[in-house]
Amino acid sequence: MPSFRSGSGGLVYSTDSGRMCPTCRRPVADCVCKAPAAPPAGDGVVRVSRETKGRGGKAVTVVRGVPLAGEELAVLGKRLRTACGAGGTLKDGVLEVQGDHAERLVALLQAEGYRVKRAGG
Repeated sequence: MPSFRSGSGGLVYSTDSGRMCPTCRRPVADCVCKAPAAPPAGDGVVRVSRETKGRGGKAVTVVRGVPLAGEELAVLGKRLRTACGAGGTLKDGVLEVQGDHAERLVALLQAEGYRVKRAGG
């Protein structure tokens, strides 16, 4: 008679610990594989540029190099998008604001105390 057990472990489902991380197989509260990442180490300069590549010709203002991580960066992005009256997103530590708002974002970030450079043409 063939065995139906998997070679990778024995437990298939349990309600003892609640949700489990699929990577490290620990409870989500004790997960070690998704530890909070440290802010990216850089030269301390926030760079603001305008891009259209891969967006169907639509302009997007991109903010790179902000020395914040996770939730703090998302809150800053929300404030910047609200000040510009535009939408946008946070992808891999890079803030994107829809439209050409580079000059306005440079002024806002300088007012918050960051060293800011206008990058690109």
